[in-house]
Amino acid sequence: METRAEIRLPTEDLSKDLPFFTKVLKMRLDMIYPADSPEIAVFSGHGLRIRIEKGALEDPGTIRILTDDPDEFAGGDRVLVAPNGTRIEIDELNPPLILPETRHAFVVRRLADQAPWVIGRAGMEYRDLVPTRLGGAMIASHIRVPDGPVPDMVHFHKVGFQLIFCVRGWVDVLYEDQGDVRRLTAGDCFIQPPEIRHRVMHAADSIEVIEIGVPAEHVTEIDHEMTLPTPVDRPDREWQGQKFVHNLAKDSAFEPFRIPGFEVRDTSISDNTRGVASVMVARATGEVSPWTRHDCDILFNFVLAGEMTLEGEGKDAYRLSAGDAFVIPPNMATRYTGGTTDLELLEVSLPGRFKTEVLSSSGR
Repeated sequence: METRAEIRLPTEDLSKDLPFFTKVLKMRLDMIYPADSPEIAVFSGHGLRIRIEKGALEDPGTIRILTDDPDEFAGGDRVLVAPNGTRIEIDELNPPLILPETRHAFVVRRLADQAPWVIGRAGMEYRDLVPTRLGGAMIASHIRVPDGPVPDMVHFHKVGFQLIFCVRGWVDVLYEDQGDVRRLTAGDCFIQPPEIRHRVMHAADSIEVIEIGVPAEHVTEIDHEMTLPTPVDRPDREWQGQKFVHNLAKDSAFEPFRIPGFEVRDTSISDNTRGVASVMVARATGEVSPWTRHDCDILFNFVLAGEMTLEGEGKDAYRLSAGDAFVIPPNMATRYTGGTTDLELLEVSLPGRFKTEVLSSSGR
């Protein structure tokens, strides 16, 4: 059974619309009638089928044409108006990714404050961990995935950086050129390079992940053509200079952290993103931590387990526990105190390499 769909637009004088849609917009005339005094014409092109009909009751509407050379498509015009009143916008097919300048802020988001969970893509529940989005520079989400099969499709994200860190449970995901299903379990993480195709398959009961995206507002596109898994395994492939990373917590060793009083396991993400970002898991060693300050653009932390007190110069102290998140702006002195023996922190930094200054234990 063949099926077609078309958009209907009004006209008062079809003879004026014919050359505009065929010559200016470079669309194909597929149908016109009646022959002696045409009142209806059907055009197709650019993935669109349009029926222009004299006396139609619809508004003229807007057509957006996306092309890899918008300055050449219609003689350099980016906005046109057809004789029938339809507005035409000419835009880029693949616009460059814009990374907004970071609006630095000290942010604390506590689970006990009961920030709302909202339903997002594929039925997943999202809790916003950085409401200000730092001026659009990044988004951090605490995500709960529905139990069992996930109604997901093969898709990709137009991002500069994206992390998926599993806090609880497990989730199965298929990735382009990365073999069969990858299972992410608690403590593990994925780096999803820009535009890598993937599909969430199944999730365990009570699965929870942290997702970091840069910039905050980015496009998700569905790929209707690709089938996963792909036939060839290409573990060293790069997408815009970044490799896919599947870091397993069980394979990672701990070493001294940038902040005394903690040790850390590195997820290798800084190396595999060429320094775009770093992702580490730090745990308390029982020693007293001093005041420190850093020069990192974005420094995000999520409390994975245990409790601690976050002190910041000129700020009230915050007692934090599992599920809480915070952002420390550059050049602000802070100290982590009162940590329990089971304290674990997820630290995400952009860029991946930055300097930390250890200050005196008494203050700044």
